[in-house]
Amino acid sequence: MPSSNDWINNPLGVVEGLFAQSNSNPGWEAKVLEYFKGQLKEKEAHSWVPSLNDVPLHYLKPNSLVKFRCLIQDMFDPEFYMGVYETVDASTKAKVLRCGKYKDVTESGVDLNSRNMVTSERQTFYCVPIPGETPWAKEISFLSTVPHSYARSSQARVVPSTSYVPSRQKRSYEEDDEMDTQPQKQRDPHTELHGSVDSKRQETEASSSQTLLPSSTSSHLDLNFPLPGERGPACLVKVYEDLDSFKLNDTLEVYGILSVNPLLSVLGEEKETSALLLDPTETMETPEEQRAHDPPASLVPRLHMLYARPLKHNNPLLPCGSTEEQSAFVSSFLVEMASVRAELLAYLTHVLLGDGLAAEYLLLHLISSVYARRDVLPLGKFALNLSGCPPNSSYTERLYQIIQDLVPCSYRLSMSLHNMNSLRLVPKKDYVANRLVSGALQLARNTSLVLDETQLEQGQLDASGVRNITALGNLISWQKVDYDFNYHQMEFPCNINVLITSEGRSLLPSDCLVPLQPLVMPPNLEEYLNTIHLTSQKNKFRVYLSLARTLDYSISDEVTKAVEDDFVDMRKDDPQSVTAEDLHRMLVVARLLSLSLGQTALSPEGWMRAKHIDILRRSRSQPQKSFNGNEP
Repeated sequence: MPSSNDWINNPLGVVEGLFAQSNSNPGWEAKVLEYFKGQLKEKEAHSWVPSLNDVPLHYLKPNSLVKFRCLIQDMFDPEFYMGVYETVDASTKAKVLRCGKYKDVTESGVDLNSRNMVTSERQTFYCVPIPGETPWAKEISFLSTVPHSYARSSQARVVPSTSYVPSRQKRSYEEDDEMDTQPQKQRDPHTELHGSVDSKRQETEASSSQTLLPSSTSSHLDLNFPLPGERGPACLVKVYEDLDSFKLNDTLEVYGILSVNPLLSVLGEEKETSALLLDPTETMETPEEQRAHDPPASLVPRLHMLYARPLKHNNPLLPCGSTEEQSAFVSSFLVEMASVRAELLAYLTHVLLGDGLAAEYLLLHLISSVYARRDVLPLGKFALNLSGCPPNSSYTERLYQIIQDLVPCSYRLSMSLHNMNSLRLVPKKDYVANRLVSGALQLARNTSLVLDETQLEQGQLDASGVRNITALGNLISWQKVDYDFNYHQMEFPCNINVLITSEGRSLLPSDCLVPLQPLVMPPNLEEYLNTIHLTSQKNKFRVYLSLARTLDYSISDEVTKAVEDDFVDMRKDDPQSVTAEDLHRMLVVARLLSLSLGQTALSPEGWMRAKHIDILRRSRSQPQKSFNGNEP
């Protein structure tokens, strides 16, 4: 590891050193970013940096370099700070020029009348762990950093008297929360940080009712996770450069300087108290806004961004190194694509009770992704309705668990009448607290969303339920979610894989309906499902599903002409049986079939295979009108 570990354990020292060397001349900020990016380019350097996702906050060293794998849940208004300021020694009257960047609190003795003071602007993102990140993805991400971040950069974390042993099994946030059940006590602000954060850890537990129901104006801080039951840290990320390159709902791995200064909590409390004494017309912030934007640093730490790596996926089994490393990995795995596909198809056929055709469509669904948009039409989406699922059983829940064990991000929404009428699916702007209150459809790209319609019973949808059903329909048809800003709606594009499991045909639209036709009818379905386990090839399955959707794809002019001629011939036989929608669906299926085999171009054989399985699917049952009149 680099000598003295300064860039991880004392990044502010590096920043201040480069600032002093430049005499505050323009260009020093670029040198800072260049330095840290250069360090992170070193082989395995990413694994040396401790992760907020995996290490409890009170084990991390304040002002050290940490990383955070997250989703941008909200963006706050820009804030001003002292980028450069001057301090005066009280005894010697000596003046020192200091850098205020990447800090929340300045040193004492600031000369507010100094001509050298420079006011700068930064933006704050409210970031949460990637919603629905599956247990295996979290565990592998953690294990991939254990040999390096603990063994080599142990100084980047605090080691209290309890002797935290790095090599032991990861202690989850859930277990950590159980230990921190004592009420908050008054503490001296100069007490060591790791001794002041424990008692607030239980506040990270956000129940489903707190997460999806409207936010309360009570003193309890809602961490605003999109999904119920989510655990882990939320974080205020301070962003200094390239502000326009970030968007709401982006997934990032942020590298930054951890700030958990206890003074932030004190200042926040003083700010809230003083606001209560002022006339409402004299302050721009409400108490609710202050609580949302200045939460206790022990509960919501600040992270001053030095570098952010956009995440096209969050599969930790795929390399995240240089372009050359990634290309080499893809090339080596392409050789195995066909064999891995065959094994995965056999596994999914077993899961779907011997139905090989349904397994094929499920596999294609799992590698689908929106690759482009033409006007309002998202290209590449493949929402699948798997009908004929056994009712009143654990089948759909077990099916979801199997999918969850294959993909890095997933969520199952039980479409019971109660859930449809009570859950908040669409994010809504809270103008009192000036924040975006999250909803269950604020998800990361390529999340597998399983809508379990077998749980829907007879009853009346209220106004909220109708809005939720409409939101799900828009998500499936247009891959967008219309966020509620009270006086208007704002459209946010998304890229979410939607699988609908239903007993009959779904009341929701879909791109493809596949009626399940089991060939295996076990006397005890639950016992049969419990015998289904991932093989030793599970990691290859996980890599395969993520890698297949990243491959490039094209159709040559010759194949395009052949497909057009074939479509004309099909229309000659029966113009009513084959429509433009059918052609579009078969082209999507042909594309996914090619990618599933590791082929980046459509072949005539691929087109004929797509036609064949579509004929088999359509022969299973006559199309029935859905609730909204659409046909698959």
